[in-house]
Amino acid sequence: MFVLNPHLPTPIYRQIQDQVRRLIAGGQLAPGDALPSVRDIAEAHAVNPMTISKAYSLLEAEGLLLRQRGKPMTVAAPSAHHRSPQQQLAPLLTDLIMAARQLGLTDAELQAALMTALQNPSQE
Repeated sequence: MFVLNPHLPTPIYRQIQDQVRRLIAGGQLAPGDALPSVRDIAEAHAVNPMTISKAYSLLEAEGLLLRQRGKPMTVAAPSAHHRSPQQQLAPLLTDLIMAARQLGLTDAELQAALMTALQNPSQE
């Protein structure tokens, strides 16, 4: 379910948070869906279980996940503070545009780079 990269500057717990937010906003995780256990994720990705627990706890504090004793974490029902996919992408796009401007790229060059990245998502 998660793609975690320890080589990114983004901490693992933030990678999990961001991915869960996107999966919920994109509809891949629906209200009531269970998330993998902390232990399962920790073992699958060789990550400290406390890292996973921290991500889940922060998502619970945001109201995105529900914790029920003895049961898996589940996706909470939508609320007014859930952000749409477009709202979640806005800060990333702003950062991308700012970086492109600082690099001196034109809009056409940025669009071409984005199209190339969309066609080859595994390229870094």
